[in-house]
Amino acid sequence: MERNFHYDTAAIAISELKRQGFIIDFNLLANRLIGPGNKYNIDNFEIRDIYRYEGDSDPADEVIIYAIESGTGDKGIFVAAYGSSTDQITTQVIERLKKQA
Repeated sequence: MERNFHYDTAAIAISELKRQGFIIDFNLLANRLIGPGNKYNIDNFEIRDIYRYEGDSDPADEVIIYAIESGTGDKGIFVAAYGSSTDQITTQVIERLKKQA
């Protein structure tokens, strides 16, 4: 995985990734990714890019944006808190995605 750009804000990164075709907004349900009307098996996805942002004054504003893609071409964005705000399920899912990259 090669990072080509760094964007000044998380909003700009998300906008640019969507422009590049990462249009599905993924969320988690147990150990599955979900998008509008669909459930996806995490094992079919790889991380294509990662952007990390820290809040200027509030540690709760720390997020990581993952650009992920399936073997069948489904591309989207998964946004996760990190640091003290990260929950166990999110951590497990990200570790599974990283192992596949």
